[in-house]
Amino acid sequence: MLGKLKQVDLREQWKTEAGDFTKWLAGEENMALLSDEIGIDIKLIQTEASVGKFNVDILAEEETTGKKIIIENQLEATNHTHLGQIITYASGHEASYIIWIVKDVRDEHKQAVDWLNEHTDEDINFFIVKMELWQIDSSAYAPKFQIVSKPNEWAKAVKQLSGKSQLTDTKVTQLEFWNKFKEYAQGTKTALRLRKAHPQHWYDISIGTSGAHVALTINTQAKQLACELYIPDSKELFHKLSEHKDNIEPELGQKPEWMELPGKKAARIKLSKEGDIDQPDHWEEYFKWFKTTAENFQKVFLKYIKKVRSEHGMV
Repeated sequence: MLGKLKQVDLREQWKTEAGDFTKWLAGEENMALLSDEIGIDIKLIQTEASVGKFNVDILAEEETTGKKIIIENQLEATNHTHLGQIITYASGHEASYIIWIVKDVRDEHKQAVDWLNEHTDEDINFFIVKMELWQIDSSAYAPKFQIVSKPNEWAKAVKQLSGKSQLTDTKVTQLEFWNKFKEYAQGTKTALRLRKAHPQHWYDISIGTSGAHVALTINTQAKQLACELYIPDSKELFHKLSEHKDNIEPELGQKPEWMELPGKKAARIKLSKEGDIDQPDHWEEYFKWFKTTAENFQKVFLKYIKKVRSEHGMV
């Protein structure tokens, strides 16, 4: 026998926006749900972050880039007041991502946000996300985020290519490559946390821990592809991992290049292979290698990162 699915009014669960909904959304598990829907890794910085005399509901950042994110919640239909607020908050925090979570969306406000996405560069991204609650018979309420308006990265890239920006044919190809890689990986069973693609030579993947992430790179001049564990700011973590090198390499099934990068804050552990993205006929082969290698990096290195942090009391 099948149950009956019904939609629940948001106020049944959250009486107030600031005291109830924002507090709920700021939870790690719920931020992860929003991250999955938007396609970026959202890391909470602060709730009720001040912008002059005003407060934005949530200030966050993209985990792998540090780009600022503002989230404004509205448990009712969109209105002009909140549209003005999100623009004010975005300018105050120099945000790259502006997320407006609402109960319902008026056509004129969707049109306004679509217009903003069409007339801003690739560093500014507006989202309207409809919040829903669903229930099967008397089950617990299930939250659902539904994107109503979002940026069109491809359109922005093409627009910049034809304008005065420095976006080149190579950058547009890179964006297409990463978007198609994301489509390929999502079409298979994968534990990778795939996020929004950018017109650049790298694609970052969070592995569920701070201080390190997987980076996929394409070098069009050297015709080389690479998958690496990128450690932006901890030589100690790199050195502790290298102490487990004799165990890590057999588990990876390959011997990566251990790159301490003297004189720099960052370090990397890297596997490379030949590859030319100017040959689209080979893209699926490259996608498969990237996906398999990234999954292996995530599985092996996440285990050893947790191990060395536990052993040495590292944060």
